[in-house]
Amino acid sequence: MADTAHGAAREHGRVRAGLRAYFLISGMWIRSTMAYRASFAMTAFGNFAGTAFDFVAIMLMFSRIDVLGGYRLPEVAFLYGLSATAFGLADLALGSMDRLGRRVRDGTLDTILVRPVPVLAQVAADRFGLRRIGRITQGVLVLGYAVTALDVSWTPLKVAMVPLSLLSGAVIFCAVFVAGAAFQFVAQDASEVQNSFTYGGQTMLQYPPTVFAKDLVRGVTFVLPLAFVNWLPALYVLGRPYPLDLPVWVAFAPPLVAAGCCAAAGAAWRAGLRSYRSTGS
Repeated sequence: MADTAHGAAREHGRVRAGLRAYFLISGMWIRSTMAYRASFAMTAFGNFAGTAFDFVAIMLMFSRIDVLGGYRLPEVAFLYGLSATAFGLADLALGSMDRLGRRVRDGTLDTILVRPVPVLAQVAADRFGLRRIGRITQGVLVLGYAVTALDVSWTPLKVAMVPLSLLSGAVIFCAVFVAGAAFQFVAQDASEVQNSFTYGGQTMLQYPPTVFAKDLVRGVTFVLPLAFVNWLPALYVLGRPYPLDLPVWVAFAPPLVAAGCCAAAGAAWRAGLRSYRSTGS
């Protein structure tokens, strides 16, 4: 019993140390960024404008059609806003993880390993990009439009589903970022593979599940559970059935799925870190 309590306390202390290091390193990069505020404003606006083209494309599509897979523009905007905002939060927090493969390849990861700070915190906060707040802003604006335009009877439970979906979705995407980075310990240069699951997954979630084949919907529900980012909770809010005829209570499962994804990503990260062998350079 004492050993268990001691182990839990040690793990808690390690998490606290990691979070403290993450915020300290991120704060350093933020101060560096804000030293050139005009440059920051332009890059943040560029990030905002670049991501806004995704929704502009959807609006152009709806200028020619009335429904897409049975969904009207406000409903698709709701799906888009949830996924874009959740992904934006994860990208802001852990978007630098795709640089790990480069560090493994050129041996600069060794300089991180010798520091008395958790490796994950250092890699996650490396070159923290505050400019990514533009993506979050764009997603929030689309979500705000969708919430006002939807013809939905808002109950307290449906209202609570929106922030629940955003937070759980962000955590799920964070877990995917970490798992993708862990894969780079083996593949060394697999950032594009990681991006196919992060950026590619976020793009897929912008559209209704009814436009995709059921095998793909099953894959992002039971294998890589991206459907819990927005599809399942959003369809509950919209009062629409899920293509796989899952029970209604599954819409409330994103927090549990997010916790499971974090546990799996943590195990993958530890396994990848143990397998690392220095380049010797």
